[in-house]
Amino acid sequence: MKVKVKPGILNGTIEIPPSKSYSHRAVIAAALASGGKSKIDNLKFSVDITTTTDIMENWGAKITRGENCLEIIGNSGNIITENKYIQCNESGSTIRFLIPVGLTKENELIFDGKGKLVDRPLDTYYKIFDKQKIFYKTEKGKLPLEIKGKLQSGIYEIDGNISSQFITGLLYALPLLEGNSEIVINKNLESKGYIDLTLEILKLAGIEIINNGYKTFDIKGKQKYNPFDYTVEGDYSQVAFWIVAGIISSNRDNKIKCLHVNKDSLQSDREIIEIVQRMVANIEIYDDYIIVKPSKTHGTVIDVSQCPDIAPILTVLGALSKGETRIINAERLRIKESDRITSIKTELNKLGAKIEEIGDSLVIQGVDGFKGGVTVNSWNDHRIAMSLAIASTRCEKEIVIEGAESVKKSYPHFWEDFEKMGGEISTF
Repeated sequence: MKVKVKPGILNGTIEIPPSKSYSHRAVIAAALASGGKSKIDNLKFSVDITTTTDIMENWGAKITRGENCLEIIGNSGNIITENKYIQCNESGSTIRFLIPVGLTKENELIFDGKGKLVDRPLDTYYKIFDKQKIFYKTEKGKLPLEIKGKLQSGIYEIDGNISSQFITGLLYALPLLEGNSEIVINKNLESKGYIDLTLEILKLAGIEIINNGYKTFDIKGKQKYNPFDYTVEGDYSQVAFWIVAGIISSNRDNKIKCLHVNKDSLQSDREIIEIVQRMVANIEIYDDYIIVKPSKTHGTVIDVSQCPDIAPILTVLGALSKGETRIINAERLRIKESDRITSIKTELNKLGAKIEEIGDSLVIQGVDGFKGGVTVNSWNDHRIAMSLAIASTRCEKEIVIEGAESVKKSYPHFWEDFEKMGGEISTF
């Protein structure tokens, strides 16, 4: 799908969609529970969340779908695999969280995916399989992945500079094994905030894990997940788009109010607040909402090692800020839905930005505005598509965004919200 976007001003009040990170974790924990019903409120059924929900239902959880909620009777940790084929679509969280969960019982499973997920690395699990002599088969490390066997309790050594999703998968699975286990983190742990989210949901489900300063995690075996009720908070990786939209607005009288934003959230992407404040943005923080007004921001150095998902939209902000902005420690952006270092640089430069790719960093020289009048591409990446939409508001001429349907992965009603906030689009 192509979307033609006219330059314009976004203004008003926006309801921020629920956190995808929390949603995945809550659905999985509820689906593993014993002895009762859980209710997960304030859900949006993006492709990723629907994928996780479908798999947990196929694994024996009884799930009733409401408009924005799920009622779940868990499978008591017993993974039922009448269909051993597991389609994870393009969701890295789904596959990395659920591979260990699926192996808490003796099972034969085939995990598959679509798009760039087929190539995203799973080496951390392959090392575990080799050590525990679990059969697995893959073509040069790519999906589909066939596995046969069962995880054993014990010591798991994991590199902390790889995706925290592997650690989360083990934190969900190891409490269900017969014996006690320990996760030992080698090197510094990146994305600690995502581990905090995992531990928060696990605690809500009655799972006890001892966090020894993010160096080791002690996990007792034979634990049971308890049912719980939970309302998902707003997603900071999505509010980031509207924060930047408010900051770069060319109308000084405008403001954007973002609802359902937890001031005390544990989400790593909450760092967007500190970053834009450092860039001298006009932003007001309240308990459960924020207000953003147009601002003349200044360049800064942004370390995205703990918050890689907001790097594309921060690149937009940097491109329209005075002076130089550098986005550093961005190597993990290369293995997302697109190589986000290259994709966001390429597309924003088409609009008139001045961005240079140096190693795994971006060096950005601020400009007064974008030219537009060109066709740009999402690279089938939801965060690139949404970043380009926000960038269009500071273009002199309209732009066409190819692959605009990619927003369905995380924010299926993004274009609807964009229009509600004053954006002018046409699809073809």
